[in-house]
Amino acid sequence: MNIIFMGTPEFAVPSLNILLNTNHNISAVVTAPDKPKGRGLKVAYSDIKKFALEQNNGINILQPDKLSDKNFVNEIKSLDPDLIIVVAFRILPKEIYRIPKYGSINLHASILPKFRGAAPINWAIITGEKETGVTTFFLEDKVDTGNIIQQNYIDISPEDDAGILHDKLKELGALTVYSTVNMIDRSGGRPTVSKQNDFDASPAPKIFKKDCLIDWEQQSDDVYNFIRGLAPFPGAYTIHEGKSIKIFRTEKIHKDSLKGPGRLLIFDDKLCASCLDEFLEVKELQLEGKKRMNAADFLAGHYGIFKKIYSS
Repeated sequence: MNIIFMGTPEFAVPSLNILLNTNHNISAVVTAPDKPKGRGLKVAYSDIKKFALEQNNGINILQPDKLSDKNFVNEIKSLDPDLIIVVAFRILPKEIYRIPKYGSINLHASILPKFRGAAPINWAIITGEKETGVTTFFLEDKVDTGNIIQQNYIDISPEDDAGILHDKLKELGALTVYSTVNMIDRSGGRPTVSKQNDFDASPAPKIFKKDCLIDWEQQSDDVYNFIRGLAPFPGAYTIHEGKSIKIFRTEKIHKDSLKGPGRLLIFDDKLCASCLDEFLEVKELQLEGKKRMNAADFLAGHYGIFKKIYSS
């Protein structure tokens, strides 16, 4: 098959890698335009472009500003693809995803129809799911609603944060993309599919900074899931003594909160946060303008800004 691969971040790299290593014909890779980045505003490539260039095989890389641009649409048509594969890319317009003979497929990091949207990994953890997975499906007009080709599941460990789960799912996703492509190829573009049930759907909207403020007036289990669901990025945060503190990792200690929710305190010589029911021990954090560090190192320099309420 003649395949066009579309993706941008690191999550998409294993999927492209497995296709290249199994001698699938990738006629073009489509990714985001280069952007200035950092203090020096040096031009930065997307993770997919960097990987494609490292392969040193002259792969055709396309970087359109607008996917609906007529020149880009015509270029895709000229490549005459049998299949377009989308992994962590933009929403394709109809004039693009309907070009290939076998259609266009997407890899989504959830078991659809659960967690439709831009942040399925984060929301799976935030809402306390015990398992998640990946789904390949055919693109349709409405985002994340197309017919399902394949799904594979994975357990969510209580210690997993969004970064850890991301890395697990990108590898599972690559295997699923590879399997899906082979299914489509063997079936002549007509693999067995199943429809999504909209009644079982749940949203996974994009997460903004305003969404990351920790609500300590919740059960400790919910706060624990919220923090790890936003770690390492964008990072859950709280305000203490007028300063923003990101919290990346906590640990359940199962001791009743004594002073009410919403406080960072020295409790039993540990930095703890009081939730509605119990304390959480803060293990990794970052004061605004400082680097991320473990709590012991942080307290060595900032012990005085926290009230000590208990010592056993």
